[in-house]
Amino acid sequence: MDGAVLVVIPTFNERANIRLLLPQVLAQDRRLHVLVVDDASPDGTGAEVRAAARRSRGRVHLLERPAKLGLGTAYVQGFQWGLQRGYGALVQMDADFSHDPGSLPTLLAGLRERDVVLGSRYLGGKVSVVNWPLRRLALSMAASWYVRAVTGLPLSDCTGGFKAWRREALQALDLDRVRSDGYSFQVEMNFKAWKKGFRFGEVPIIFIDRTSGSSKLSKAIIREAVWRVWSLRLGL
Repeated sequence: MDGAVLVVIPTFNERANIRLLLPQVLAQDRRLHVLVVDDASPDGTGAEVRAAARRSRGRVHLLERPAKLGLGTAYVQGFQWGLQRGYGALVQMDADFSHDPGSLPTLLAGLRERDVVLGSRYLGGKVSVVNWPLRRLALSMAASWYVRAVTGLPLSDCTGGFKAWRREALQALDLDRVRSDGYSFQVEMNFKAWKKGFRFGEVPIIFIDRTSGSSKLSKAIIREAVWRVWSLRLGL
């Protein structure tokens, strides 16, 4: 891909991680810029990003929101911010180092021939997840199987959140009508892009569970994902 690329990173209480993550992301490619979408973190995440932005020569940006509004809306607002500013490609990734910044060049290389490139934890039947308890791994793998069975989505890792998008793919989706959060946000975005005929690619990644901070996964997010898959299939 030619031109600047925006990496969108939602945060809530990720100060310890974000101070280390930002320089590692920027080091991967001179074209990379970062937008942190912070949900009013009380731990000072926003202040940490502002300090990094002052040092970054225009490559780090902060979008502060007034409250904890959810992962899905954070990505939607981040994507809209990037599209309005003309970025040719956008990447979504977690702030907790579960997504290795070193995989960013591989995702971007995939965009030469694909419209959406997903960093997969389960490509080719191989599991590449580190430090997850067996119950969490089984839940994630079952979720991907469930999504494929209900929707027909031809991906090995339907709920993965490490993705690169050509701007044309995001522009074609009506982001204001995306209603999902958490796991179901990833599924909804994949499903809508697939239904519009965009080309998907998957590249293997090593997913490492967070070592700092706490997981944002909840029972409510899981319940939402279960019913949202059926609403996508039925066009509701």
